Amino acid sequence: QIIRLAGFNLKENSSGKKKGKSTITKRGRSRLRALLFRAVMPMVAKNAEFKALHHYFTKRSQNPLKKKQSIVALCGKLIRVLYTLGTKCVPYNATDVLGPVRQSQIQMVAIFPFLTRVWE
Repeated sequence: QIIRLAGFNLKENSSGKKKGKSTITKRGRSRLRALLFRAVMPMVAKNAEFKALHHYFTKRSQNPLKKKQSIVALCGKLIRVLYTLGTKCVPYNATDVLGPVRQSQIQMVAIFPFLTRVWE
């Protein structure tokens, strides 16, 4: 619901037989979207997990995202992380952010050496 409030939920622009592209709805709070976008930009530069996710989204072999599309996807990820931290009152855990499935996908893209350099 928070993702929807921010206007980051996806909708498909289709009409009749034409299947359009999926875009964000932009029907929510524009200032919240702008704030999240500005918050994710330094996280992609400094946070190892968000940097690895951005690299994975833009460099994956099937359906790679453009850079801004990846940032928007990471905005939704940031909302989910902040919601979990706030509702469960747990500290930030890097392994929980990526999850086991995404960690294996990132390793398949050969980012694991990249992550070890960042964590050193």
